[in-house]
Amino acid sequence: MRAAKRPMPYTYTLPKSTSFTGTGLEGYSFGPLRQQDLDVYYIESEKGHDTFMVSKKITRTYYVLSGSGYFTIDNGRYDVSPGMLVEVPPKVEYSYSGKMTLIGFARPRWFSGNDTHTMWNPDVTCRDCSCLPGRESWSTRLIRFEIAGKSPARAFLRLNRKLWYRLPLPVARLGPVRSYGNCVHALARRQGGRAQAFSTYFLRNRSELELIRRQLELKRSGETLRVAVLGCSFGAEAYSIAWRIRSARPDLKLILSAVDISRQAVEFAQRGVYSLTNSELMSTDIFERMSAVEREEFFETDGEAAAVKPWIKEGIRWSVGDVGESEVVDAVGPQEMVVASNFLCHMSPAGAERCLRNIARLVSPEGYLFISGIDLDVRTKVARDLGWKPVQALLQEIHEGDPCLLVHWPWHYGGLEPLDKKRRDWRIRYAAAFQVVPTRTAAPLRHENELGERAPAVGVGPGLSRGE
Repeated sequence: MRAAKRPMPYTYTLPKSTSFTGTGLEGYSFGPLRQQDLDVYYIESEKGHDTFMVSKKITRTYYVLSGSGYFTIDNGRYDVSPGMLVEVPPKVEYSYSGKMTLIGFARPRWFSGNDTHTMWNPDVTCRDCSCLPGRESWSTRLIRFEIAGKSPARAFLRLNRKLWYRLPLPVARLGPVRSYGNCVHALARRQGGRAQAFSTYFLRNRSELELIRRQLELKRSGETLRVAVLGCSFGAEAYSIAWRIRSARPDLKLILSAVDISRQAVEFAQRGVYSLTNSELMSTDIFERMSAVEREEFFETDGEAAAVKPWIKEGIRWSVGDVGESEVVDAVGPQEMVVASNFLCHMSPAGAERCLRNIARLVSPEGYLFISGIDLDVRTKVARDLGWKPVQALLQEIHEGDPCLLVHWPWHYGGLEPLDKKRRDWRIRYAAAFQVVPTRTAAPLRHENELGERAPAVGVGPGLSRGE
């Protein structure tokens, strides 16, 4: 007797939990639908979408159910009210602001790597203090000058993005072209608000992981190793570091502290379960840099989900906090290795410098700080001021170890400047690992027993760039 087929649904209701959240909005996904090239979302916006973004291939259509606000599309403002429909084609920058309830349609269905988040929406959040009224310099106001709602600076950067990708590599490496690129990148770093990147990968920078492994060679069997991963996002970096250390030295007692400002990200990371097919939380294929053998060693798979194996998760302390605040750094305590990668570039230079100086207090005497994904001028300045020793081993390999950062230079503020050995300061400018030497001016770091308590762990105590 033939088994009856399970009928496909004809009606759909909203899920009990949100499919995606952000500053100023919550979103719910219907389906999955029978139409495999279509996504439908129900969106509740309090203030708007927190970032501007550009879609690679997806056309997005929004129907306003209630409330009012406006869309900013290709530098133009469009007021909307109930009953209005908005269509945003691919390759056009946009965001929306206002208290509204929306139905959103995306065709084709969302896929990893489609969206590029370009800047913060100042109506929703202001991550760069230079965007506050009355605090902008005359040069910043000139850069942000608009004509009939259009930004000449932004148009210039878009043009350069198109031209730069058409340059043959030998031409792009010529001195005059590189100098021009430096000027374009300086403009990109000042043009607009910084926006958190929503992408991360397991084994993101293999050369950095190899350098971490090398630092373990002097450790005696049975010793305790304290490592902090700051801006841990959805956990890929923290788990990658734990995997590398435990694979190389299973005899060590690893205590890894993973911290992020986003409660949602930390709670997701602590679960350690990742979708093998799709995730609204991340804009990249988080597994794409892993081999099949590494995936098998790393995860226990069940259907469409991959769970990090217990031997990798063991000993990781997850907590929510802003590492720019001294109290959070004090609570984490001294560490032999501190990894603070791919989140300081999203801050203003002044904010990144303050945060980096605070983070440096975490590193035990003669310990190591791994710091990539940051404005190189800021990192170089702080390293010189505090007397850090740049680690020369694997310097170029680590600098070039994350190709997604290199391709954004020079037209995006987060792009990574290509290594130039003709610079006199290249050995410190392009180093991403430093041995931190104590200085007399460094603020003392209190220990856990002086604080009387540890940083709260998610699910135990109080407690949405990320990325990586």
